[in-house]
Amino acid sequence: MAVIEVADLSKRYGDRTVLDGVSFTVEEGEIFGVLGPNGAGKTTTVECMEGLRRPDGGSIRVLGLDPAKDGRVLHERIGVQLQHTQLPENIKVWEALDLYASFYAAPKDWRGLLDEWGLADLRNARFGKLSGGQKQRLFIALALVGDPEVAFLDELTTGLDPQARRATWELVKRVRASGVTVVLVSHFMDEVEELCDRVAVLDRGGVVALDTPAGLIDGVDAEHQMRFTLMDGDTRDPASLLGGVPGVSGVVRDGRRVTVTGRGDFATAVTSALARELVPVADLRIDKRTLDDAFVALTGRSLQL
Repeated sequence: MAVIEVADLSKRYGDRTVLDGVSFTVEEGEIFGVLGPNGAGKTTTVECMEGLRRPDGGSIRVLGLDPAKDGRVLHERIGVQLQHTQLPENIKVWEALDLYASFYAAPKDWRGLLDEWGLADLRNARFGKLSGGQKQRLFIALALVGDPEVAFLDELTTGLDPQARRATWELVKRVRASGVTVVLVSHFMDEVEELCDRVAVLDRGGVVALDTPAGLIDGVDAEHQMRFTLMDGDTRDPASLLGGVPGVSGVVRDGRRVTVTGRGDFATAVTSALARELVPVADLRIDKRTLDDAFVALTGRSLQL
């Protein structure tokens, strides 16, 4: 069942079009990713779903409600972690949770959230003294204190070190496991691959693709590579052996090391050709196609540009 329906969403700031015909649905119980580079319209899309911005066109339904008209009712049923969340430096962890709980008619017991999200030992710690990972745990707890049905998490791991990022990923999985539908905004490919059931790829204000991460990767004809090492004394030219193999677009030899570039399932054809020609190799490695490859193929540019 769709808990969020976005249809033909548009938004302009002056002469600049930020969103142009954005459409997708979010199913109950999934982690739905909104992926794209900075400036693609990710945060604006989510803020329209949260009722924080009013779209110029199109329609949005979240839990059957119109965020622009039913904001007061909707805010009792969703949790939000904004991209640039900040708290007073001297507020204590328990004070922040107690304050946020006061915003809801029927909040969760924030004392239980302290234990659930590993904040019990930080109960009296001041916000300004928390590490990046500790702040993110607090922000997630604050997003959940209203006992939401849907949680919006915007750029949750920006600025965190790799260990803290992966720890935060586990927290997001726990949010979904608790029965909450999650909308995750990110520009990190590995994060989306790890967490999301489906993902909408936004670029220049529009949805350029919508699928599972694996489906996006398999659905584009992106080049990738395989590498292997020839045995000592093998003087055969790999380019002449493999240049005509279906899917192969390039063969480069550097000493004994050979790199083959191609599309589709070219690696299977290459290994078959090597076996047929009795070419023994070592250290065979096939590079995994990634979501970053899919993004470049879909948009013609790197995510970081």
